[in-house]
Amino acid sequence: MSLIHKPVLMINATYEPLDITSAKKALKKIVKQIAVIEEERDGLEIYPGIAMPSVVRLLEYRRVPQHLTRRTRKNFYLRDRYCCQYCGGHFAAADLTLDHVIPKSRGGPDSWENLVTCCKTCNREKENKLPAEAGMQLLHKPAPLTVHTSKYIMRQLGLEEDARWAKYLYA
Repeated sequence: MSLIHKPVLMINATYEPLDITSAKKALKKIVKQIAVIEEERDGLEIYPGIAMPSVVRLLEYRRVPQHLTRRTRKNFYLRDRYCCQYCGGHFAAADLTLDHVIPKSRGGPDSWENLVTCCKTCNREKENKLPAEAGMQLLHKPAPLTVHTSKYIMRQLGLEEDARWAKYLYA
């Protein structure tokens, strides 16, 4: 994973965790003076004198949504922790796709229970088949993303990614 795609914790002006974003998006917010770096990645610089962020804080308060019911690609990736649900590999968002467990051509809906994060290789292998027909098995049963599961996932990713996130995720 390139430096620009490294995950960065974005916190609100009130220091509550909001989202996990890419370093590229975090740096854009810093350049636009929408956010500031709260924690830097050890020894990593994007450019001489410009540190790689680990945690960025928004300068103005943003209202926290109460429900994450929108089915967006990012919400599926968050729910599945950027992990292919067939091979178990962890990937950058650019290397992932969404797969219909029951293919659309067979009447599979666009729902939380039928869409999973999948790497491009597994998606090509599965094609228009059910997982069993393709000789594949889901690692986890897909379920809707809620505010509670979102916070849990953010904490889990934070523990794996950077120990400096803990004080913001468990406060």
